[in-house]
Amino acid sequence: MDTVSHAEWHLYIVRTAGGVLYTGIALDVARRFAQHQDGKGAKALRGKGPLELVFHCAAGDRSLASKLEYRVKRLKRPQKVRLTEQQPVSLIQWFADQSRSKGDGYAI
Repeated sequence: MDTVSHAEWHLYIVRTAGGVLYTGIALDVARRFAQHQDGKGAKALRGKGPLELVFHCAAGDRSLASKLEYRVKRLKRPQKVRLTEQQPVSLIQWFADQSRSKGDGYAI
């Protein structure tokens, strides 16, 4: 059985020393964050340290994680900051709550 395809993916947000928020997905957030810190991860983060992991949560399978990553990347900075401050357990629920309360296109 292929355990990788059935493993739970996670969405994470990293803040650079300059305050930029980078969003990504990974099976193992700690390992991926270590790669970013070592300059072996995304080119966008190289030389931008120190880095801080400011948010991570379970995001389901690879397909759902990719969809959630896309939605988070489309958020404006104040919305991303709100997400990191609220630290929701479920991104799907967070988007639904934001859409219901704000009516500003948060829904997935």
